[in-house]
Amino acid sequence: MRVTKAQAEQNRAHIVATAARLFRERGYDGVGVAELMAAAGFTHGGFYKHFRSKADLMAEASASGLSQTAARTEGVDPAEFVERYVSREHRDGRGDGCTIAALSGDAARQPADIKTEFAAGIENLLTALQSQSDTPGDADQRATRTMVIDMLAHSVGAVMLSRACPDGSPLADEIIDVCRKEILASLAHYNSDQVAARSSES
Repeated sequence: MRVTKAQAEQNRAHIVATAARLFRERGYDGVGVAELMAAAGFTHGGFYKHFRSKADLMAEASASGLSQTAARTEGVDPAEFVERYVSREHRDGRGDGCTIAALSGDAARQPADIKTEFAAGIENLLTALQSQSDTPGDADQRATRTMVIDMLAHSVGAVMLSRACPDGSPLADEIIDVCRKEILASLAHYNSDQVAARSSES
């Protein structure tokens, strides 16, 4: 039976979503096309009706996953973001977690188109986080962006470092707990400095 255009689009979206989850769980090289298609409920041969290559799917799946991360961050202030992100639940939930924490190491070794998707995704996430922290004035906005970049880099690094340890090891938990506490303390310090600066100007 001939597949309608709408059904073909749904099938493609399902393949992309499946790939995004599997790539987060196992890395780009950890799952092949045949296994990926089987997980999505399709035959291996059907892959090339949707994508020219695995690299094309990798780029599209990365863009999709990065977009989801930014969307989940809309309306979330930095402290709440850290509480959710630098957590044992996020660390253990690779398949449903952040694409940046799951695949940044892999992306660094991939072609430019995948790096471009990551750069755009990171920028979108920074924008979403900064929108919850912005204060008037160019200098304040630059300071906020610096704070958000620092916070995100430390949060991603904490999750990646914890995941590099054996599952359930005391060190893996210690990294998450220590880093979350320190990042939140840094945020509180930044916020108090901003309040003090505004008070001195008024």
